[in-house]
Amino acid sequence: MRADTRLIAGIVAGAFFMQLLDSAIINTSLPQMAATFGVTALGVSIGITIYLMSAAAFMPLSGWLADRFGSRNVFMAAIALFTLASLCCGLAGNLLQFGMARAAQGIGGALMAPVGRMVVLRSTQKSELLQAIALITWPALAAPIVAPALGGFITTYISWRWNFLLNVPLGLVGVMLAARFVPNGPAAAPAPLDWQGFALSGLALTGLLYGLQSLSQTHIDAALSGGLILTGAVLGWLAIRHFRRTPQPLLQLSPARVHTYAVSSITAGTAFRTAITATPFLLPLLFQLIFGLSALASGGLILVYFVGNMGIKALTTPILRRLGFRRVLVGNGVLAGLAIAACALFTAATPHALVMAVLLVAGMTRSMQFTGLNSLSFADIAPEQRSSAATLSSVTEQVAAVLGVAFAAIVLNLGQRLGGGSAVSLGDFRVAFLAAGLLAIAAALSFRRLDPRAGAEVSGHRPPGGRH
Repeated sequence: MRADTRLIAGIVAGAFFMQLLDSAIINTSLPQMAATFGVTALGVSIGITIYLMSAAAFMPLSGWLADRFGSRNVFMAAIALFTLASLCCGLAGNLLQFGMARAAQGIGGALMAPVGRMVVLRSTQKSELLQAIALITWPALAAPIVAPALGGFITTYISWRWNFLLNVPLGLVGVMLAARFVPNGPAAAPAPLDWQGFALSGLALTGLLYGLQSLSQTHIDAALSGGLILTGAVLGWLAIRHFRRTPQPLLQLSPARVHTYAVSSITAGTAFRTAITATPFLLPLLFQLIFGLSALASGGLILVYFVGNMGIKALTTPILRRLGFRRVLVGNGVLAGLAIAACALFTAATPHALVMAVLLVAGMTRSMQFTGLNSLSFADIAPEQRSSAATLSSVTEQVAAVLGVAFAAIVLNLGQRLGGGSAVSLGDFRVAFLAAGLLAIAAALSFRRLDPRAGAEVSGHRPPGGRH
């Protein structure tokens, strides 16, 4: 990969890591923040909800803004807004100020992810796409694993405010690097903003994601959650119908008709991401609530997951070149599902060495699958489809991330209610891990629908008897 392409992908990856770490780290400091603001921990969790809702509402707008004002300009503005909002979060004196700052953070995050991906797509040749996508994928793998340990350390030994203030120097460096090295994609002719599509898609995602997120709470209002999800689904259907009929829609849906994109980013890809996202949610709860480990000991075990994520990176490109996307997504996906299901066998007496071995395999297969999915998604996307494709991918990944946590929480809550217990049991966790593992395996097997030559131009794979 060319040095300039690697640098651009590295800048985007750094911005992604800042954003994803911030989103994951807040959970570790809710009690301390609640004490500062004089409210309950449940009350301060509104910061999570507000961020999710503002990000969901503005994410569909990212492609139009990038086409209208240039991808670099919007990417820099997103980092700057996220950084300024992080400063306001760290300095907030009450819950209202914190909530307003989190809403602004959500808007910055909503633009940063899809536009950052557009920046990479527009500056990368197809032969370099696999390595570039692998580079910008690692933040999504690392942040949920690193956040609990880092956030716990900062909150315990410094102050919860530094979980947010840490973003300020990182964001300033990101803006300067983007201004210096990221090319500005040409702004398109100013198409009118599709206000109806913006309203429908924003409200649909807000309702759907908030409804799913509420299912992961300890006390679930089933009627409210179900109503929000149903409303989001209906509005989503109306948004899709609108995008298909309007001459200049906010989002072009043509990427969904590209087979490799549809399978890896929308259908089987979303199912697999849902299963794989449930694991980092379940593991800390299992180790601390059931096995009685401290947060530090639990974090140490889960860091092995991160080691697996990063350890396989050097082998990802050679393996995909040797085997091709189809064989890797099927075979590696099945292994990933089996590794998740194997977590159901853990007990308090299981040697930590064995636990770490399973988590190492789970991390390696997770990393390989995410890189394969994210690379194949854009293998056959035409240049004029990249803005909409990047936005749609960000939307589906956000839905899968929330759906994975909701899926795990629902299984745990159902097990607790059916068992008649006052708290979740080891058996409930076993069912949750098995369910997630089976979902991952089913999604992996569905990748058999791919052509053996799918994405060969990106991976460099030469299937037997086929042409490169």
